[in-house]
Amino acid sequence: MSEIPPFIVFPAIDLKGGQVVRLAEGDMDRATVYGDDPAAQALIWAEQGSDFLHVVDLDGSFAGHAVNGAAIASIVQAFPGHVQLGGGIRDPQAVQGWFALGVSRVVIGTAALKNPQFVKDMAAEYPGGIVVAVDARDGMIATDGWAEKSDMPVVDLARRFEDAGVASLLFTDVGRDGLLKGVNIDATVELARAVDIPVIASGGVADISDIRVLSLHAGDGIEGVVTGRALYDGRLDLRAAIAVANAA
Repeated sequence: MSEIPPFIVFPAIDLKGGQVVRLAEGDMDRATVYGDDPAAQALIWAEQGSDFLHVVDLDGSFAGHAVNGAAIASIVQAFPGHVQLGGGIRDPQAVQGWFALGVSRVVIGTAALKNPQFVKDMAAEYPGGIVVAVDARDGMIATDGWAEKSDMPVVDLARRFEDAGVASLLFTDVGRDGLLKGVNIDATVELARAVDIPVIASGGVADISDIRVLSLHAGDGIEGVVTGRALYDGRLDLRAAIAVANAA
């Protein structure tokens, strides 16, 4: 496997009912189905040059535990690179199980707000393996599959984990996710400059220009970007996006 580049493009595979889907603004009733073979989709992204995947168990995000376990296992088995996984990971047994399966990093969202000590314990036990999802609606943290909005500002939650050893923060502007409106670059850069933890941008990638602008901020602490609908709709070429990222 090649060395980790200064800026990473994470193709997204979102799972609902065992199928590859994309949601609009995190709404489970606004899902577009892109395929029924997640492992095959993972191989497509690998063939196009990706060493990294971002996988989300959407059903798990709402259920609070793994729902698409078989699909996730098939992806991990098929994909030769790093798999970053989120969705309903809220207890030590789940974290341990995913690492044992071969997942490279797990993303913890809802539990980061409701049980920050759990995140700190996992970050200590699995150095470099824990990503904290900071999902924002109007600047406040959204939880439980983005169905609930808290009264916790994004930067306040992020700062809780500065000394905890988490690998990265995954920042998503929920209001842009799946809508191809463009990434909220100002908010992403602002967060990256406010904390000492690398930030992964997510939500709203429209085309190569988003990748280009974000990659220019690698020095500000932006580690990479997750992109889904733009790839599936053919608005973004993964090889071209990776080339831009590698030049950062």
